[in-house]
Amino acid sequence: MSKANIDVEKILAGKYPAKAHTKRVVEYIRSKIPDATGVLYLEGRADKLLEDSDEPIPFRQRRAFMYLTGVDSPDCFLIYDIATAHSTLFIPPIDADSVIWSGLPLSPEEALAKYDVDAVLPSTELNPTLARLGSAPNATVFAIADRVSDAVTFLEFTNKDFTVLGEAVDECRVLKDEYEIALIKKANEISGVAHRAVLEKVRTAKNEYELEGVFVGTSISQGAKKQAYPSIVASGRAAATLHYVHNNKDLAGKDLLLLDAGAEYSCYAADITRTFPISGRFTEPSRAIYEIVLQMQTDCIAMLKEGVDWDEVHLLAHQIAIDGLLSLGILKGERKEILKARTSAAFFPHGLGHYLGLDTHDTGGHPNYSDPDPIFRYLRVRMKLPAGSVITVEPGIYFCEFIIKPYLKDPKHSKYIDEKVLDRYWDVGGVRIEDNLLITKDGSINLTDAIKDPDELEKIVFGS
Repeated sequence: MSKANIDVEKILAGKYPAKAHTKRVVEYIRSKIPDATGVLYLEGRADKLLEDSDEPIPFRQRRAFMYLTGVDSPDCFLIYDIATAHSTLFIPPIDADSVIWSGLPLSPEEALAKYDVDAVLPSTELNPTLARLGSAPNATVFAIADRVSDAVTFLEFTNKDFTVLGEAVDECRVLKDEYEIALIKKANEISGVAHRAVLEKVRTAKNEYELEGVFVGTSISQGAKKQAYPSIVASGRAAATLHYVHNNKDLAGKDLLLLDAGAEYSCYAADITRTFPISGRFTEPSRAIYEIVLQMQTDCIAMLKEGVDWDEVHLLAHQIAIDGLLSLGILKGERKEILKARTSAAFFPHGLGHYLGLDTHDTGGHPNYSDPDPIFRYLRVRMKLPAGSVITVEPGIYFCEFIIKPYLKDPKHSKYIDEKVLDRYWDVGGVRIEDNLLITKDGSINLTDAIKDPDELEKIVFGS
Protein backbone atom coordinates (compact mmCIF):
# COMPACT_ATOMS: atom_id res chain seq x y z
CA MET A 1 0.00 0.00 0.00
CA SER A 2 1.18 3.54 -0.74
CA LYS A 3 -0.09 6.95 0.26
CA ALA A 4 -2.09 9.02 -2.19
CA ASN A 5 0.03 11.54 -4.09
CA ILE A 6 -2.78 13.14 -6.08
CA ASP A 7 -2.89 16.79 -7.14
CA VAL A 8 -6.59 17.08 -6.36
CA GLU A 9 -7.05 20.78 -7.07
CA LYS A 10 -5.22 20.66 -10.41
CA ILE A 11 -7.29 17.71 -11.61
CA LEU A 12 -10.59 19.18 -10.45
CA ALA A 13 -9.86 22.45 -12.26
CA GLY A 14 -10.92 20.63 -15.42
CA LYS A 15 -14.35 19.38 -16.49
CA TYR A 16 -16.01 16.26 -15.20
CA PRO A 17 -15.29 13.71 -18.01
CA ALA A 18 -18.89 12.94 -18.95
CA LYS A 19 -18.25 12.18 -22.64
CA ALA A 20 -15.52 9.66 -21.80
CA HIS A 21 -17.97 7.95 -19.44
CA THR A 22 -20.64 7.91 -22.15
CA LYS A 23 -18.26 6.35 -24.67
CA ARG A 24 -17.40 3.59 -22.18
CA VAL A 25 -21.10 2.96 -21.61
CA VAL A 26 -21.65 2.67 -25.37
CA GLU A 27 -18.76 0.19 -25.61
CA TYR A 28 -20.39 -1.90 -22.89
CA ILE A 29 -23.75 -1.81 -24.68
CA ARG A 30 -22.06 -2.93 -27.91
CA SER A 31 -20.41 -5.80 -26.05
CA LYS A 32 -23.95 -7.01 -25.37
CA ILE A 33 -25.61 -5.78 -28.58
CA PRO A 34 -23.02 -5.69 -31.40
CA ASP A 35 -23.36 -2.70 -33.74
CA ALA A 36 -25.91 -1.07 -31.41
CA THR A 37 -26.94 2.38 -32.60
CA GLY A 38 -29.62 4.91 -31.79
CA VAL A 39 -29.75 7.26 -28.80
CA LEU A 40 -29.20 7.11 -25.07
CA TYR A 41 -31.82 8.98 -23.10
CA LEU A 42 -31.53 9.92 -19.44
CA GLU A 43 -33.46 12.15 -17.10
CA GLY A 44 -32.08 13.89 -14.06
CA ARG A 45 -34.16 14.04 -10.93
CA ALA A 46 -36.99 16.54 -10.92
CA ASP A 47 -37.51 19.19 -8.28
CA LYS A 48 -40.43 18.22 -6.05
CA LEU A 49 -42.06 19.57 -2.93
CA LEU A 50 -42.44 17.76 0.35
CA GLU A 51 -45.88 16.31 0.96
CA ASP A 52 -48.20 18.86 2.62
CA SER A 53 -45.56 21.56 2.34
CA ASP A 54 -44.24 24.20 -0.04
CA GLU A 55 -40.66 23.31 0.88
CA PRO A 56 -38.60 21.24 -1.59
CA ILE A 57 -37.53 17.65 -1.07
CA PRO A 58 -33.74 17.71 -0.54
CA PHE A 59 -32.29 17.23 -4.01
CA ARG A 60 -30.12 14.23 -4.83
CA GLN A 61 -29.18 13.74 -8.45
CA ARG A 62 -29.76 10.40 -10.12
CA ARG A 63 -26.36 8.79 -10.23
CA ALA A 64 -26.60 7.49 -13.81
CA PHE A 65 -27.42 11.00 -14.99
CA MET A 66 -24.55 12.48 -13.01
CA TYR A 67 -22.17 9.88 -14.44
CA LEU A 68 -23.04 10.75 -18.04
CA THR A 69 -23.35 14.53 -17.66
CA GLY A 70 -21.59 15.84 -14.54
CA VAL A 71 -24.75 17.89 -13.89
CA ASP A 72 -25.92 18.13 -10.28
CA SER A 73 -29.02 20.24 -10.96
CA PRO A 74 -32.70 19.30 -11.21
CA ASP A 75 -35.03 19.05 -14.20
CA CYS A 76 -32.36 18.30 -16.80
CA PHE A 77 -32.24 15.71 -19.60
CA LEU A 78 -29.60 14.10 -21.84
CA ILE A 79 -29.75 12.74 -25.37
CA TYR A 80 -26.65 11.06 -26.76
CA ASP A 81 -26.59 10.09 -30.43
CA ILE A 82 -24.46 6.95 -30.67
CA ALA A 83 -23.75 7.26 -34.41
CA THR A 84 -22.40 10.81 -34.19
CA ALA A 85 -21.12 10.65 -30.58
CA HIS A 86 -23.01 13.90 -30.00
CA SER A 87 -24.42 14.76 -26.58
CA THR A 88 -27.15 17.30 -25.96
CA LEU A 89 -28.02 18.55 -22.49
CA PHE A 90 -31.50 19.99 -21.97
CA ILE A 91 -31.89 22.47 -19.12
CA PRO A 92 -34.97 24.25 -17.73
CA PRO A 93 -35.91 27.46 -19.53
CA ILE A 94 -35.98 30.66 -17.54
CA ASP A 95 -39.14 30.98 -15.48
CA ALA A 96 -39.78 34.57 -14.41
CA ASP A 97 -41.64 33.62 -11.22
CA SER A 98 -38.81 31.29 -10.18
CA VAL A 99 -36.17 33.94 -10.81
CA ILE A 100 -37.83 36.21 -8.26
CA TRP A 101 -37.24 33.65 -5.51
CA SER A 102 -34.17 31.70 -6.67
CA GLY A 103 -32.25 33.95 -9.03
CA LEU A 104 -31.22 33.27 -12.60
CA PRO A 105 -30.31 29.70 -13.57
CA LEU A 106 -27.40 28.81 -15.82
CA SER A 107 -27.84 30.00 -19.36
CA PRO A 108 -27.24 27.53 -22.23
CA GLU A 109 -23.94 29.29 -22.94
CA GLU A 110 -22.82 28.99 -19.33
CA ALA A 111 -23.88 25.34 -19.16
CA LEU A 112 -21.96 24.53 -22.34
CA ALA A 113 -18.83 26.09 -20.87
CA LYS A 114 -19.25 24.26 -17.56
CA TYR A 115 -20.20 20.74 -18.64
CA ASP A 116 -18.60 18.17 -20.94
CA VAL A 117 -21.39 18.10 -23.55
CA ASP A 118 -21.63 19.13 -27.20
CA ALA A 119 -24.80 21.20 -27.11
CA VAL A 120 -27.21 22.72 -24.62
CA LEU A 121 -30.88 23.42 -25.35
CA PRO A 122 -33.89 24.43 -23.26
CA SER A 123 -36.00 21.47 -22.15
CA THR A 124 -38.88 22.77 -24.28
CA GLU A 125 -36.89 21.35 -27.21
CA LEU A 126 -36.70 17.84 -25.71
CA ASN A 127 -39.76 16.22 -27.29
CA PRO A 128 -39.22 17.77 -30.74
CA THR A 129 -35.63 16.49 -30.68
CA LEU A 130 -36.77 12.99 -29.69
CA ALA A 131 -39.41 13.02 -32.44
CA ARG A 132 -36.80 13.96 -35.05
CA LEU A 133 -34.32 11.30 -33.92
CA GLY A 134 -37.03 8.67 -33.58
CA SER A 135 -38.21 9.16 -37.15
CA ALA A 136 -34.98 7.67 -38.53
CA PRO A 137 -35.38 4.15 -40.02
CA ASN A 138 -35.36 1.41 -37.37
CA ALA A 139 -34.43 3.93 -34.67
CA THR A 140 -33.64 2.63 -31.16
CA VAL A 141 -33.76 4.48 -27.85
CA PHE A 142 -31.95 3.18 -24.77
CA ALA A 143 -33.36 4.37 -21.45
CA ILE A 144 -33.62 3.18 -17.84
CA ALA A 145 -36.86 1.57 -16.68
CA ASP A 146 -38.97 3.73 -14.37
CA ARG A 147 -36.72 6.72 -15.08
CA VAL A 148 -38.80 8.21 -17.91
CA SER A 149 -41.39 10.88 -17.16
CA ASP A 150 -44.99 10.58 -18.33
CA ALA A 151 -44.55 13.43 -20.81
CA VAL A 152 -42.02 11.38 -22.79
CA THR A 153 -43.40 8.51 -24.88
CA PHE A 154 -40.78 7.52 -27.53
CA LEU A 155 -43.68 6.96 -29.96
CA GLU A 156 -41.53 7.61 -33.01
CA PHE A 157 -38.86 5.03 -32.09
CA THR A 158 -39.13 1.56 -33.64
CA ASN A 159 -37.19 -0.08 -30.82
CA LYS A 160 -37.08 0.70 -27.12
CA ASP A 161 -34.57 -0.90 -24.72
CA PHE A 162 -35.08 -0.30 -21.00
CA THR A 163 -32.59 -2.88 -19.73
CA VAL A 164 -29.03 -2.57 -20.96
CA LEU A 165 -28.35 1.14 -20.28
CA GLY A 166 -28.79 0.89 -16.52
CA GLU A 167 -26.66 -2.25 -16.42
CA ALA A 168 -23.98 -0.59 -18.53
CA VAL A 169 -23.74 2.45 -16.28
CA ASP A 170 -23.60 0.29 -13.13
CA GLU A 171 -20.78 -1.84 -14.51
CA CYS A 172 -18.76 1.05 -15.95
CA ARG A 173 -18.87 2.91 -12.65
CA VAL A 174 -16.62 0.26 -11.04
CA LEU A 175 -13.51 1.66 -12.76
CA LYS A 176 -12.72 5.21 -11.70
CA ASP A 177 -10.86 7.68 -13.87
CA GLU A 178 -8.43 10.32 -12.62
CA TYR A 179 -11.16 12.90 -12.06
CA GLU A 180 -13.36 10.56 -10.05
CA ILE A 181 -10.41 9.48 -7.92
CA ALA A 182 -9.65 13.14 -7.21
CA LEU A 183 -13.27 13.71 -6.12
CA ILE A 184 -13.14 10.73 -3.75
CA LYS A 185 -9.78 11.94 -2.41
CA LYS A 186 -11.23 15.42 -1.86
CA ALA A 187 -14.18 13.92 0.04
CA ASN A 188 -11.67 11.97 2.13
CA GLU A 189 -9.58 15.05 2.88
CA ILE A 190 -12.61 16.96 4.11
CA SER A 191 -13.82 13.97 6.11
CA GLY A 192 -10.37 13.59 7.66
CA VAL A 193 -10.51 17.17 8.94
CA ALA A 194 -13.99 16.51 10.36
CA HIS A 195 -12.90 13.26 12.04
CA ARG A 196 -10.01 15.16 13.66
CA ALA A 197 -12.42 17.81 14.91
CA VAL A 198 -14.53 15.14 16.61
CA LEU A 199 -11.44 13.64 18.25
CA GLU A 200 -10.62 17.06 19.68
CA LYS A 201 -14.16 17.56 21.01
CA VAL A 202 -15.12 14.11 22.32
CA ARG A 203 -13.54 14.42 25.78
CA THR A 204 -15.65 17.47 26.68
CA ALA A 205 -18.85 16.54 24.82
CA LYS A 206 -21.91 15.35 26.75
CA ASN A 207 -24.00 13.68 24.04
CA GLU A 208 -23.55 11.91 20.71
CA TYR A 209 -25.49 14.58 18.84
CA GLU A 210 -22.88 17.20 19.75
CA LEU A 211 -20.28 15.15 17.91
CA GLU A 212 -22.52 14.62 14.90
CA GLY A 213 -22.90 18.39 14.78
CA VAL A 214 -19.13 18.83 14.91
CA PHE A 215 -18.63 16.42 12.01
CA VAL A 216 -21.36 17.85 9.79
CA GLY A 217 -20.49 21.45 10.60
CA THR A 218 -16.80 20.92 9.90
CA SER A 219 -17.61 19.20 6.59
CA ILE A 220 -19.74 22.16 5.50
CA SER A 221 -17.04 24.62 6.54
CA GLN A 222 -14.62 22.70 4.32
CA GLY A 223 -16.90 22.87 1.27
CA ALA A 224 -18.92 19.66 1.55
CA LYS A 225 -22.55 20.66 2.10
CA LYS A 226 -23.86 17.09 1.96
CA GLN A 227 -23.02 13.89 3.79
CA ALA A 228 -22.47 10.68 1.85
CA TYR A 229 -24.74 8.83 4.32
CA PRO A 230 -26.26 9.45 7.75
CA SER A 231 -23.48 9.61 10.34
CA ILE A 232 -23.13 6.79 12.86
CA VAL A 233 -22.05 8.28 16.19
CA ALA A 234 -22.26 5.32 18.57
CA SER A 235 -20.97 5.34 22.13
CA GLY A 236 -20.45 2.37 24.42
CA ARG A 237 -22.61 -0.67 23.68
CA ALA A 238 -24.43 1.20 20.91
CA ALA A 239 -21.34 0.61 18.74
CA ALA A 240 -22.41 -3.03 18.47
CA THR A 241 -25.26 -1.88 16.19
CA LEU A 242 -23.78 -1.69 12.71
CA HIS A 243 -25.97 1.11 11.34
CA TYR A 244 -26.86 2.86 14.60
CA VAL A 245 -28.71 6.04 13.68
CA HIS A 246 -30.08 7.53 16.93
CA ASN A 247 -26.96 9.60 17.76
CA ASN A 248 -28.64 10.95 20.90
CA LYS A 249 -27.24 9.04 23.89
CA ASP A 250 -25.23 10.60 26.70
CA LEU A 251 -21.50 9.83 26.71
CA ALA A 252 -20.99 9.63 30.47
CA GLY A 253 -19.67 6.29 31.68
CA LYS A 254 -19.00 4.99 28.15
CA ASP A 255 -15.69 3.55 26.99
CA LEU A 256 -15.43 3.92 23.21
CA LEU A 257 -17.00 6.05 20.51
CA LEU A 258 -17.43 4.58 17.04
CA LEU A 259 -17.68 7.31 14.40
CA ASP A 260 -18.65 6.12 10.91
CA ALA A 261 -19.04 9.30 8.87
CA GLY A 262 -18.08 10.60 5.45
CA ALA A 263 -18.66 13.78 3.50
CA GLU A 264 -19.92 13.91 -0.07
CA TYR A 265 -18.10 16.15 -2.53
CA SER A 266 -19.63 16.84 -5.96
CA CYS A 267 -21.73 13.68 -5.57
CA TYR A 268 -18.74 11.44 -4.66
CA ALA A 269 -18.49 9.75 -1.29
CA ALA A 270 -15.98 9.20 1.45
CA ASP A 271 -16.72 6.40 3.92
CA ILE A 272 -14.48 6.43 7.00
CA THR A 273 -14.82 4.78 10.40
CA ARG A 274 -12.70 5.43 13.45
CA THR A 275 -13.13 4.08 16.99
CA PHE A 276 -11.47 5.79 19.95
CA PRO A 277 -11.66 6.18 23.74
CA ILE A 278 -13.98 8.93 24.95
CA SER A 279 -11.76 9.58 27.97
CA GLY A 280 -8.56 9.66 25.96
CA ARG A 281 -7.35 6.34 27.35
CA PHE A 282 -8.23 2.86 26.09
CA THR A 283 -9.19 0.33 28.74
CA GLU A 284 -7.30 -2.95 28.60
CA PRO A 285 -10.21 -4.85 26.95
CA SER A 286 -10.95 -2.11 24.42
CA ARG A 287 -7.27 -1.72 23.48
CA ALA A 288 -6.98 -5.48 22.97
CA ILE A 289 -9.97 -5.54 20.60
CA TYR A 290 -8.74 -2.43 18.80
CA GLU A 291 -5.36 -4.03 18.15
CA ILE A 292 -7.02 -7.11 16.65
CA VAL A 293 -9.19 -5.04 14.31
CA LEU A 294 -6.24 -2.89 13.28
CA GLN A 295 -4.29 -6.06 12.46
CA MET A 296 -7.24 -7.34 10.45
CA GLN A 297 -7.26 -4.16 8.40
CA THR A 298 -3.48 -3.91 8.00
CA ASP A 299 -3.09 -7.47 6.74
CA CYS A 300 -6.10 -7.26 4.43
CA ILE A 301 -4.85 -4.02 2.87
CA ALA A 302 -1.48 -5.71 2.30
CA MET A 303 -3.25 -8.30 0.11
CA LEU A 304 -4.80 -5.74 -2.20
CA LYS A 305 -3.82 -5.51 -5.85
CA GLU A 306 -5.35 -6.00 -9.27
CA GLY A 307 -6.97 -9.42 -9.60
CA VAL A 308 -7.15 -10.32 -5.90
CA ASP A 309 -10.28 -12.28 -5.01
CA TRP A 310 -12.27 -10.21 -2.51
CA ASP A 311 -13.70 -13.40 -0.98
CA GLU A 312 -10.16 -14.42 -0.04
CA VAL A 313 -9.38 -11.04 1.53
CA HIS A 314 -12.59 -11.23 3.56
CA LEU A 315 -11.73 -14.77 4.67
CA LEU A 316 -8.32 -13.56 5.87
CA ALA A 317 -10.06 -10.98 8.06
CA HIS A 318 -12.04 -13.77 9.74
CA GLN A 319 -8.90 -15.84 10.28
CA ILE A 320 -7.13 -12.93 11.99
CA ALA A 321 -10.22 -12.22 14.09
CA ILE A 322 -10.29 -15.84 15.22
CA ASP A 323 -6.61 -15.79 16.12
CA GLY A 324 -7.06 -12.60 18.11
CA LEU A 325 -10.13 -13.78 19.98
CA LEU A 326 -8.37 -17.09 20.72
CA SER A 327 -5.43 -15.17 22.20
CA LEU A 328 -7.80 -13.31 24.53
CA GLY A 329 -9.61 -16.49 25.55
CA ILE A 330 -12.97 -15.34 24.18
CA LEU A 331 -12.79 -18.17 21.68
CA LYS A 332 -11.40 -21.60 22.48
CA GLY A 333 -10.58 -24.65 20.39
CA GLU A 334 -8.91 -25.09 17.02
CA ARG A 335 -8.79 -22.22 14.56
CA LYS A 336 -9.76 -24.38 11.58
CA GLU A 337 -12.74 -25.86 13.39
CA ILE A 338 -13.96 -22.43 14.53
CA LEU A 339 -13.70 -21.11 10.99
CA LYS A 340 -15.44 -24.18 9.59
CA ALA A 341 -18.30 -23.73 12.07
CA ARG A 342 -18.51 -20.03 11.10
CA THR A 343 -18.56 -19.07 14.78
CA SER A 344 -16.54 -15.94 14.03
CA ALA A 345 -19.62 -14.49 12.29
CA ALA A 346 -21.03 -13.88 15.78
CA PHE A 347 -18.36 -11.23 16.30
CA PHE A 348 -17.75 -10.08 12.69
CA PRO A 349 -21.17 -10.36 11.02
CA HIS A 350 -20.76 -8.00 8.05
CA GLY A 351 -18.73 -7.90 4.86
CA LEU A 352 -15.20 -6.53 4.78
CA GLY A 353 -16.08 -3.68 2.44
CA HIS A 354 -17.77 -2.41 -0.69
CA TYR A 355 -17.10 -0.37 -3.80
CA LEU A 356 -17.15 3.40 -3.29
CA GLY A 357 -17.92 6.23 -5.69
CA LEU A 358 -21.10 8.07 -6.60
CA ASP A 359 -22.81 5.93 -3.98
CA THR A 360 -21.43 4.91 -0.61
CA HIS A 361 -22.34 1.33 -1.45
CA ASP A 362 -21.39 1.70 -5.10
CA THR A 363 -22.56 -0.41 -8.00
CA GLY A 364 -21.01 -3.41 -9.74
CA GLY A 365 -20.12 -5.60 -6.75
CA HIS A 366 -22.60 -8.41 -7.51
CA PRO A 367 -23.41 -9.39 -3.91
CA ASN A 368 -25.28 -12.59 -3.13
CA TYR A 369 -27.48 -11.87 -0.14
CA SER A 370 -29.05 -15.32 -0.38
CA ASP A 371 -25.70 -17.06 0.11
CA PRO A 372 -26.26 -19.73 2.79
CA ASP A 373 -22.73 -19.18 4.13
CA PRO A 374 -23.07 -16.62 6.95
CA ILE A 375 -19.51 -15.41 6.44
CA PHE A 376 -20.15 -14.32 2.85
CA ARG A 377 -23.88 -13.47 2.91
CA TYR A 378 -23.39 -9.75 3.52
CA LEU A 379 -20.24 -9.31 1.43
CA ARG A 380 -21.12 -6.57 -1.05
CA VAL A 381 -18.38 -7.41 -3.58
CA ARG A 382 -18.07 -10.98 -4.89
CA MET A 383 -15.40 -10.74 -7.56
CA LYS A 384 -11.74 -10.17 -8.31
CA LEU A 385 -10.82 -6.53 -7.86
CA PRO A 386 -9.86 -4.62 -11.01
CA ALA A 387 -7.24 -1.86 -11.06
CA GLY A 388 -9.03 1.47 -10.92
CA SER A 389 -11.72 0.36 -8.50
CA VAL A 390 -12.09 1.99 -5.09
CA ILE A 391 -13.08 -0.24 -2.20
CA THR A 392 -13.53 0.20 1.53
CA VAL A 393 -11.65 -2.03 3.97
CA GLU A 394 -13.65 -1.99 7.19
CA PRO A 395 -13.14 -4.97 9.50
CA GLY A 396 -14.79 -4.95 12.89
CA ILE A 397 -15.38 -6.95 16.05
CA TYR A 398 -18.64 -6.42 17.92
CA PHE A 399 -20.22 -7.56 21.16
CA CYS A 400 -23.91 -7.48 20.28
CA GLU A 401 -25.98 -9.52 22.72
CA PHE A 402 -28.82 -9.96 20.25
CA ILE A 403 -26.44 -11.62 17.78
CA ILE A 404 -24.14 -13.49 20.14
CA LYS A 405 -26.67 -14.92 22.64
CA PRO A 406 -28.15 -17.39 20.11
CA TYR A 407 -24.62 -18.64 19.40
CA LEU A 408 -24.19 -19.29 23.12
CA LYS A 409 -27.33 -21.44 23.10
CA ASP A 410 -26.27 -23.44 20.03
CA PRO A 411 -23.94 -26.37 20.87
CA LYS A 412 -22.38 -26.06 17.39
CA HIS A 413 -20.93 -22.70 18.45
CA SER A 414 -21.07 -22.54 22.26
CA LYS A 415 -18.26 -25.05 22.61
CA TYR A 416 -15.94 -22.51 20.97
CA ILE A 417 -16.93 -19.51 23.15
CA ASP A 418 -15.81 -18.97 26.75
CA GLU A 419 -18.76 -17.08 28.20
CA LYS A 420 -16.96 -16.07 31.38
CA VAL A 421 -14.20 -14.36 29.41
CA LEU A 422 -16.73 -12.89 26.99
CA ASP A 423 -18.52 -11.16 29.89
CA ARG A 424 -15.51 -8.85 30.32
CA TYR A 425 -16.00 -7.40 26.82
CA TRP A 426 -19.67 -6.43 26.50
CA ASP A 427 -18.95 -2.80 27.40
CA VAL A 428 -16.45 -2.53 24.54
CA GLY A 429 -19.51 -2.46 22.29
CA GLY A 430 -17.79 -2.61 18.94
CA VAL A 431 -14.67 -1.57 17.09
CA ARG A 432 -14.54 -0.84 13.36
CA ILE A 433 -11.73 0.80 11.36
CA GLU A 434 -12.45 1.80 7.76
CA ASP A 435 -10.32 3.29 4.99
CA ASN A 436 -10.91 3.86 1.26
CA LEU A 437 -8.44 2.11 -1.06
CA LEU A 438 -7.71 2.60 -4.75
CA ILE A 439 -6.71 -0.69 -6.37
CA THR A 440 -3.63 -0.57 -8.61
CA LYS A 441 -1.80 -3.12 -10.75
CA ASP A 442 0.69 -3.99 -8.01
CA GLY A 443 -1.03 -2.92 -4.81
CA SER A 444 -3.25 -0.15 -3.53
CA ILE A 445 -3.28 3.54 -2.64
CA ASN A 446 -4.92 4.63 0.59
CA LEU A 447 -7.10 7.69 -0.04
CA THR A 448 -7.86 8.07 3.69
CA ASP A 449 -5.54 9.95 6.02
CA ALA A 450 -7.61 10.11 9.21
CA ILE A 451 -5.60 9.09 12.28
CA LYS A 452 -5.99 5.45 13.40
CA ASP A 453 -2.81 4.67 15.35
CA PRO A 454 -4.10 3.98 18.89
CA ASP A 455 -1.33 5.94 20.62
CA GLU A 456 -1.95 8.94 18.36
CA LEU A 457 -5.67 8.73 18.98
CA GLU A 458 -5.07 8.85 22.73
CA LYS A 459 -2.75 11.84 22.38
CA ILE A 460 -5.25 13.84 20.36
CA VAL A 461 -8.25 13.04 22.56
CA PHE A 462 -6.44 13.42 25.88
CA GLY A 463 -4.54 16.48 24.71
CA SER A 464 -7.74 18.27 23.82
